[in-house]
Amino acid sequence: MRRLTISLTNRTHRALKEAAVRRNSSMGSIIEEGLELTGIQPCDAAKEIVAWAHAKSRLSADEAMALAVEEPRRFREGD
Repeated sequence: MRRLTISLTNRTHRALKEAAVRRNSSMGSIIEEGLELTGIQPCDAAKEIVAWAHAKSRLSADEAMALAVEEPRRFREGD
């Protein structure tokens, strides 16, 4: 496991430390969980998700691409 040094405000550090005690986990695991929840994952994980979705889908490659293009557009337009 790699180590990383980060700077936190005293307030945030105290809150993180308290949360770790309440959850009986490490501060690092809470930070890692938070990063994953915001979508920060290695490319391999994203590729696995896409491969899984493709395997479960009944869409052709063209249909999947059309859906991938249209859905974000609909979301941006508020539909």
